[in-house]
Amino acid sequence: MNAKQMLRIDSDRLWQSLMDLAEIGGTDKGGVCRLALTDLDRQGRDLFVSWCQAEGMDVRIDVIGNIFARRPGTDPSRRAIATGSHIDTQPTGGKFDGNFGVLAGLEVVRTLNAQGIQTAAPVEVIAWTNEEGSRFVPVMMGSGVFSGAFTAAHAHQATDIDGKRVDEELARIGYAGSQPAGEVPGGMFDAYFEAHIEQGPVLEAHGKTIGVVPGALGQRWFDVTVTGMEAHAGPTPMALRHDALLAASRMVDLVNRIALEQAPHGRGTVGFMKVMPNSRNTIPGTVKFSVDFRNLDDSGLAAMEASLRSGCAELAAGCGSSVAIEQVVNFPPCHFAQDCIGAVRSAAEALGLSHMEVVSGAGHDAVYVADLAPAAMIFVPCKDGISHNEIEFAEQGDLAAGADVLLHAILAKAC
Repeated sequence: MNAKQMLRIDSDRLWQSLMDLAEIGGTDKGGVCRLALTDLDRQGRDLFVSWCQAEGMDVRIDVIGNIFARRPGTDPSRRAIATGSHIDTQPTGGKFDGNFGVLAGLEVVRTLNAQGIQTAAPVEVIAWTNEEGSRFVPVMMGSGVFSGAFTAAHAHQATDIDGKRVDEELARIGYAGSQPAGEVPGGMFDAYFEAHIEQGPVLEAHGKTIGVVPGALGQRWFDVTVTGMEAHAGPTPMALRHDALLAASRMVDLVNRIALEQAPHGRGTVGFMKVMPNSRNTIPGTVKFSVDFRNLDDSGLAAMEASLRSGCAELAAGCGSSVAIEQVVNFPPCHFAQDCIGAVRSAAEALGLSHMEVVSGAGHDAVYVADLAPAAMIFVPCKDGISHNEIEFAEQGDLAAGADVLLHAILAKAC
């Protein structure tokens, strides 16, 4: 085994960096609230930039505030190998979601510098803007603008609940950059890797350390409106009611059954419901609810949508109601590049780490980047699969293992 094969990141240094960043916006329950483009986000960005500059990296900011920190390579003809994630959080977020991917990338650079290892290709670490979408929509804003999924002008006009615009807030915190969206010195990345906590229970349940991610589930979201007739709960016989909530309740069960029929990658969730008039002694006349369908196969998603539309129409009619279904989100499934997936798997095997394939059920910046460059993801376990929560936790050893895999995947592509 040569010196590069034996190379490992500094586990304590990575952990301390995560803890230092988590102090910015830290909550009493041990989590983090660092919403995109707030003063706390500025402080987090400033800290990350200072760390990158201390490692001799060239830092650039694009028009949507994405931060690109580059370690030069020795071959000017080579395109960069990139890695990253995000440092904005949910209002009740944790220390690791997104942050791990950014700081694991920084730790790779720190390790290469400490060991005096030069790569032929540049290595770029990225902090994407507003991945969470908690303060501004659309979600995954920075990588979406970068990939051309929507324009910077569209994103700049987005407002928060107080009417503050993205472009104004970028300028206010000093991160309204000049680099055009999607522009990469030397050409688009040769590969992109994103390390992340799993945000689910699969790795922990199987006792595995590394998730080799072949792709991400596609998503179709719907707003469903069921219309019946309000009536007094006492005088109206059961057989003569037009109960919108009864119909909607049966539709919730339908959503669950549709997802189960698409095992193992089908997902179906009703996470929002509004009942009107929401009165104890009035039969509900209108119910609005959300449907979130996910699947690794686009034909599977199409089948789920078809079953939803036909099944809801039948259930509504059976309850003397009507139903309207509007699609509001359509993310196609993402399949990562086989050579990047192979680099992750080979790194895990060479390091002697237990691993398995885990499909991402959530959206990540890597999904947008994969439209432009070969990409893959690396998952590590999180306790009880809990994320987007102040009690989110990952073991230091698992985080170090994920960063080691990232290091060797990058070396396989950059040398």
